[in-house]
Amino acid sequence: MTEIDQTVLIAVDGGGTGCRAAVGTVQAGIIAETRGGPSNVSTNFEGSVANITETIAQALHTAELDGIDLSQTVAHIGVAGANTEGEMRQVEAALPYGRCRVTGDRATTVAGVLGADDGYVLALGTGTIIARQHAQEMTTVGGWGFQLSDQASGAWLGRTLLTRILLAEDRLIDHSPLSSEVCARYGGGNELVVFSNTAKPSDYAKFAPEIIGAADNGDKIALSILNEGAQYVECGLNALGFRPGDGLCLSGGVGPRYAPYLSAPYIQNLREPQGNALQGAFSLARRVAVAAS
Repeated sequence: MTEIDQTVLIAVDGGGTGCRAAVGTVQAGIIAETRGGPSNVSTNFEGSVANITETIAQALHTAELDGIDLSQTVAHIGVAGANTEGEMRQVEAALPYGRCRVTGDRATTVAGVLGADDGYVLALGTGTIIARQHAQEMTTVGGWGFQLSDQASGAWLGRTLLTRILLAEDRLIDHSPLSSEVCARYGGGNELVVFSNTAKPSDYAKFAPEIIGAADNGDKIALSILNEGAQYVECGLNALGFRPGDGLCLSGGVGPRYAPYLSAPYIQNLREPQGNALQGAFSLARRVAVAAS
């Protein structure tokens, strides 16, 4: 057994709602996985770093690897909000792991969903990833973060619902059962504005299951929101060169729920994801360890 086989690998999939960590070795693969708090580094840098390190520590404990020298580990950390090289290097500098690579969550998501295969990925959770992989080279559109982008995501669904509610309160559109219920629950439009003053993407994303469920039951406003999101997704796929019959994977907590709202050409060749973003991060960490051996 070689030394590289026993190298401890650390992987993280961090998003606006929570993060997951996996630890293992090159030989054994993933030994333990744990979950932790939100880790979008653009919305709360210090809190995200604390959640990442705590979740990794829990995973190391579960795997009975508490006593290892962290400087000898190889880590790939994929986190939402790390969109520039400067942001990625800032996160790396704040972490105690040896050979540590930080990327946005796009790279880890695509690596997990497609492996080495060519294809397209629509990964929708709190945020948005629309990507194409060809010859292991990734191209993306959108996903610039909640402030200016992330259309069709769980957070976008929630914010768009609240926008529609205020339009209905102003009698510019009609209320639907969903909008009436949510408005009443919060005590009216003014209270929704108060909520929005401090709401984070993860707070808006909590509305997503309710919106999707209401759309399934024919709610007019919920349907209009999901159809708008689907139109954006199709435009994004077209910009990446999608052609009818190309392979498409829908992933994330929200992504698969868009299947009924996408036009026929986009769902002719739906594929099941090979894995998830955490597995993608682990495979990228293994790739770095093997390349350095």
